[in-house]
Amino acid sequence: MQGFGVHAMMWSLNWDHESARRAITGAADYGQDFIEIPLVDLASVDTAHTRALLEKYGLRAVCSLVLPEPAWASVRPEAAVAHLKAALDKASEMGAEALTGVTYGGTSERTGFPPTQAEYDNLTRALSQAAGHAKTLGLQFGIEAVNRYENHLVNSAEQAVALVERIGADNIFVHLDTFHMNMEEKGIASGIVAARNHLKYMHMSESDRGTPGFGNVAWDAVFAALAAIGFKGVLTLESFVAMPEEMAGAISTWRPVASGADEVLDKGLAFLRDKASQYRIF
Repeated sequence: MQGFGVHAMMWSLNWDHESARRAITGAADYGQDFIEIPLVDLASVDTAHTRALLEKYGLRAVCSLVLPEPAWASVRPEAAVAHLKAALDKASEMGAEALTGVTYGGTSERTGFPPTQAEYDNLTRALSQAAGHAKTLGLQFGIEAVNRYENHLVNSAEQAVALVERIGADNIFVHLDTFHMNMEEKGIASGIVAARNHLKYMHMSESDRGTPGFGNVAWDAVFAALAAIGFKGVLTLESFVAMPEEMAGAISTWRPVASGADEVLDKGLAFLRDKASQYRIF
């Protein structure tokens, strides 16, 4: 996996026929290599329809998810395995190359205490089985570190690396997100360097989840660190400009983060491509 990507929720978080068509054609029109497809409702995803669209527009895909509460791996590892296997099957059927995201839990998962060894044991058991299933399908499997207000288990690059190395599968990778890193890392470049041996996927997201380049993320530090480690993965623009109101509570987004998707795509993608060119990424 290598190149530029954009998250499908720039157009819609749903994945019915019309949403899939709009997102895939939009990503192709903006010259992206990848589209990230959120698997929010597995049952509603028509994989044959999606695969046909991806092939028609010459677009590669990565799927992502956040585990629903009944399948949080820290407390219900068997349910997590079942959900992840079903998602991996969907990803494979549509021709995606990986499944990533908060593959270990939810974005409202906090016990009020630091993570326990028992929780990590459950994560390791569940994710090991999921990574094994992914390998049989020829897929890679990612673990995304998210901020402390969303989940208490994996907040930093170092924690993601520790989990990946504990699992030990050769198709598992670290997925970092500049929005979360801006809160959690001791210098945003430090997280990239810490994950260098396992880092294959980056969410390029601004500090307010709006337009990259128009917030507080230290983008020069980000790209300099990516250049220093010889990053050869995927850089995916993620913005919550089109987030539906019913999702506001899950990610604490209470106001518009940009004037619209066109602003984020026109300005944000151009900014990221310019920085990648400046630092000779890819």
